[in-house]
Amino acid sequence: MTVTAAGPPDVPHSALADTVLERLTTAFGAAADPAQAAVMRAYMKDVAPFLGIPAPERRVLTRAVLAGTPRPDETDCTAVALRCWRLPEREYHYFAVDFLRRHAGRLSSGFLPVARRLVSTVPWWDTVDLLAVHVVGALVAADPRLTAAMDAWSADADLWVVRTALLHQLRYKERTDVDRLFGYSLRQGAHPDFFVRKAIGWSLREYARTDPDAVRGFLARERHRFAPLTVREALRNIGDTGDPRDTGDGGT
Repeated sequence: MTVTAAGPPDVPHSALADTVLERLTTAFGAAADPAQAAVMRAYMKDVAPFLGIPAPERRVLTRAVLAGTPRPDETDCTAVALRCWRLPEREYHYFAVDFLRRHAGRLSSGFLPVARRLVSTVPWWDTVDLLAVHVVGALVAADPRLTAAMDAWSADADLWVVRTALLHQLRYKERTDVDRLFGYSLRQGAHPDFFVRKAIGWSLREYARTDPDAVRGFLARERHRFAPLTVREALRNIGDTGDPRDTGDGGT
């Protein structure tokens, strides 16, 4: 895989990707349901067209597509993901996300530019959140040098890149870098977008399962810097700090 300075990651040659994409487009194409596709597209706010394949059926088809294929290496994963993302229908993007989640342990830190490309292309919570937690999070956990990239992502102009930085530690529990968690939250506390405000609250709420006192103390000091929505999300499972300023609906 190569990454140019001014462009997206190249799509590398992969015989496995050739096989997978041929099987995938045949199987998913045959299962398309236009009526269901319209419903799914509307539910996802028209972010992309759909084939209309419900998740249970998609999982069955995915197993059939991958039956008998060898374990991929990083080049195969890159090719499968980028080629799926070139297809318009959302189910192909879901296939790519599931494929990367399954093989995240086979990816190196060099995959991070590909992950960013996926996060920022046809972005919506349905793909971004899974990539953030299960792919980007796994990459950073395996190579702590990537925390520098997360620092940059947390200040990015792209809200979905910011959301990824906020959520990448969601499953770290005791391994959470608390200074970064709180620092990223403060950096984006005044962000105008719902999806960033929600992500801050979600990341704090998840860490509160590990150290509720740390989250309570952080919000006791800093809650005035966050939208009420963010505070409510963060405290949902551990209770309020008693500050009367926790009012309002946070906006949408």
